[in-house]
Order: sequence, then C-alpha cells, then structure tokens
Amino acid sequence: MESKKSSLASSTPNISPSASGLTQCQGFWIPSRIAPISSIISFQKYFQALDEDIIVASKPKAGTTWLKALVFTIVNRHFYTLSNTPLNSANPRHLISHFEVNIYRESPNPDLSNIPSPRLFATHLPYPMLADSIKRSYCRIVYITRNPFDIVVSFWHFLRGVHNLPDWSVEDCLEMFCRGEEGYGPFWDHALGYWNMSLEKPSNVLFLRYEEMKEDPVAQTKKLAEFLGFPFSMEEEKTGVVNQIVDFCSFNNLKDLEVNKTGKMAEIILHSNKLYFRSGKVGDYVNYLTPTAVERFNNILEEKLSGSSLTFK
Repeated sequence: MESKKSSLASSTPNISPSASGLTQCQGFWIPSRIAPISSIISFQKYFQALDEDIIVASKPKAGTTWLKALVFTIVNRHFYTLSNTPLNSANPRHLISHFEVNIYRESPNPDLSNIPSPRLFATHLPYPMLADSIKRSYCRIVYITRNPFDIVVSFWHFLRGVHNLPDWSVEDCLEMFCRGEEGYGPFWDHALGYWNMSLEKPSNVLFLRYEEMKEDPVAQTKKLAEFLGFPFSMEEEKTGVVNQIVDFCSFNNLKDLEVNKTGKMAEIILHSNKLYFRSGKVGDYVNYLTPTAVERFNNILEEKLSGSSLTFK
C-alpha cells in the first residue's frame, strides 16, 4: 500500500485548510480524519462477509441517506410499521453504519456475530478497497450514484455547513473533483468500479442512478426490493405498500421528521442531521456552476469514462 498525505491547501491556494486532510491510499483519496486508514486496513483484514449481507455503497452526497432509508424499510417492513419504524427517531445513518467511518473506527476487530440476518452495512469505499471476503461472497451490494455536477454542489454545501467555510467557493470544490482529489475520489474510478462489477455480477451488485429513482421511485423501489431478496407480493402491491414506503422514504417526508430537523450527528465533528437534507433536486448545479466550468469537468469525465458503457445525463 502506498500512502501519502495531501495538503489541498498547499496545492490549491483557494481551498481552505479545513477542507484538506485527504490521504492517498490504494489509489484513492480518503478523508482520513473521518475514515482513518487504520480502520480501513482492519476492515479489509478482519471483516468476514456472509452471503446474506446487504451493503449500501456510494460516494458521499450521491443519495446515500435516501437509499439507506429505503433499504432499511424494505428489509424490515414485516417487523415495523411505518408508524413505529426506527426511522421516526433515528437518522438513516444511525441505522446502517459505515465500515470505515463507524464500525472499524470504534474497534479494529469488532464482534459482528450477534447482528440479526440480513446484516445491513454501508461504505463510501470504492470497490477495489472492499474486503476480499465481500468479493468472494454472494452478498448483495447496492450502489447509488448521481450526476457528478450535482454531487459537487451538494458536497460543497455539506462541507461548508460542517466545517463553517464561508469563503470556500463552489469553484474550489469543482477543482478538487477535476483533479480527482476529493473524498473517496477520483469520482470516475469510484463509479467505474461498481459499474463494471454490476455488469460482471448483476445478481450481486445493483447499480442505481439517483435521477432514475427520482423519475420513477415506485418502479425503482420494486426493483431494489427484488434485488435485495425481499420482493413485494401481489397483495402488497394491491394494498399500496410500495407507494406507502416510497412516500415515507421520500426526501420531503424524511426532511420533515423531527429527528432530522433538530437531531445531531457526532462523527468527528458534531453536526446537524438537517445537513443531510438540503435540496434533493435533480439538476440544481445549473444554479451554481458556470457553463464553462461544466464543460471543463464534462470533458474530463468523457475522457476518463471513454471505452466504458457508463454515461451520465
């Protein structure tokens, strides 16, 4: 493993030192204050996947919170009604923990044997950095991605809110992505890793697009449930269970829950749950990025994704 620290503050004068703290590990840039390299190594070394495991994977700000809510609700719908689901009192991030941010940062070799099946986990790590036991198993990985321009804008808003960076511009954030030196980046390598595996092992890796989920959430939720091994019955469809889950897990409903309006999230820095529910709109980047900036990043993406079948609208 080659590891070296990157100071974005020194390589790009316009970026605040508070937005740095990335470490290059195994070909990707890791926000090591949030996901220490030691916790990643422990995860890779000790995690033993079970075939029944379900893993939610994503880049930050790609729809992770929404997908976690849907996965948790689909899998547990026979244990909880929508009126008594833990989502009413806990942010989805609390209900499906990240390997590198939570589980293996808290303990280098935690005992996970008492977690009821199917075990639900999450990660922002790229596919090549997953534990080998995951790659050898038949567990299910659900990956969600999003128009990268919207990810840039959402990430910019989020970091400004968490770290209080009033002078950090969206152009500075875009520059990080253009260089591929953003958290868990480069974006293109992250997306390609899961995309290629979804083509190679479609029964084990499901590749979802945020935009398609927004366009037809009912169809995408049914597709997700089928992949997870928890398909909706004809009776559930007739009685409106799918639509009820879609409505409950919608951006607006989750945003309006009291826990997500006033609750706090403590990882490295204490921050509000409401930072995970800003806009949720598709194409919001046009209000922040200039056509010239969009064209520049788009040209880079076309070059990096050239030769693959992966495209973004």
